[in-house]
Amino acid sequence: MCHLQWHILDSSSSVIDRFKGGLSALNFLTALQQYPTLLAPVLSHSEKKLTALKLERLFKPDLSPSGSNRRLRDGQTLGYWADYRFDCEEGQAAVCVENVFMFATGLTSLPPSGLEPVPKIEFLDDSLFPMANTCSNTMKLPLLN
Repeated sequence: MCHLQWHILDSSSSVIDRFKGGLSALNFLTALQQYPTLLAPVLSHSEKKLTALKLERLFKPDLSPSGSNRRLRDGQTLGYWADYRFDCEEGQAAVCVENVFMFATGLTSLPPSGLEPVPKIEFLDDSLFPMANTCSNTMKLPLLN
């Protein structure tokens, strides 16, 4: 028991002291001690359930010019996309909302600091299936006739 206490606490104390020293260099340790609840969301990760509405707010569509025929097709596709998101949320699709998010971003949950680059939706003329680019957080949805 004594050896275990030494190994866990005493042998790590110099590492902990150096870590505290680094945090103290810019008075960050003092701010962290004074305002722990203010800094907690930035410093710790708590997975929040993704919803269909959150996906809608996260992904910004790259729409065609207003008044064009393609813009009408963009709008129809966004309607299908909304239906699909809600089907995923309600368990009526083969995948869940988190799976859709992972397909588009490569992430299993939303990071505390947000996403960079901002997720977007593009529209495809030449594919029947959705595609994604996880490097740019881009979901590519097929335009259907």
